[in-house]
Amino acid sequence: MLFALLASAWLMTFARWFPIKGVDGEFLTDYKTFIRAHIDFALMALFCLAFYVTKIPLPITACWLVVIGGIANPCVFVIAAFDTGFWEKTIWKVYTALSFIITTIGFAWVGITLLNYALSI
Repeated sequence: MLFALLASAWLMTFARWFPIKGVDGEFLTDYKTFIRAHIDFALMALFCLAFYVTKIPLPITACWLVVIGGIANPCVFVIAAFDTGFWEKTIWKVYTALSFIITTIGFAWVGITLLNYALSI
């Protein structure tokens, strides 16, 4: 997630400072949606780091779901930024739904674990 955050920052910077004919506007079609991806990568990375620094034992499967969702969810915005017909394509609707489900299960599981831990001390 941190690598994707840095890569998207560099791509957006170069897209604005050094526009390349055939890339900007044709390849990266929706700059605002790409910014959403960048912000989502940052938030997901921060959530993962926050969960880690609590030092509270978390279920490994819940952590994997959070990480998979933390990568898959921002990728929805990345794909949408490059594909003008993203929201009309069934495959991307299915991908988005699965990504959201995986992320929701992971975050809910971690949240319940943290809540149970807090209530037990």
